[in-house]
Amino acid sequence: MAVLELDNSNFDDTIKNNDIVILDFWAPWCGPCKSFAPTYEAMSEKIDGVTFAKINTEDQQDLGARFQIRSIPTLMIFREEIAIFAQPGAMAEADLAAVLEKAKELDMDMVRKEVSEQEKS
Repeated sequence: MAVLELDNSNFDDTIKNNDIVILDFWAPWCGPCKSFAPTYEAMSEKIDGVTFAKINTEDQQDLGARFQIRSIPTLMIFREEIAIFAQPGAMAEADLAAVLEKAKELDMDMVRKEVSEQEKS
């Protein structure tokens, strides 16, 4: 599957209409971002059931600010519209595959319950 380029016009719909979305916050001048890009692209072709997307923090500064991105690359995973993972730095292919597998295995009813409890306090 091709990697989507996200901006303000398609971000919310992408998160809403896909069960699992992994985001790569990057910038064109970022050396580690450039080094990680081929791994990210390759994984998008190998892993089913996950939407891979990129957000250029230079062009989409408001999205970077919305998620308090302080370091790039930063990877973020949404499942059923809930942010379940965020980590700065590039990942090796095996590590990325492991994180995505764990994201698929999460009990989302339990996650929603925990989120609800945190919002109450």
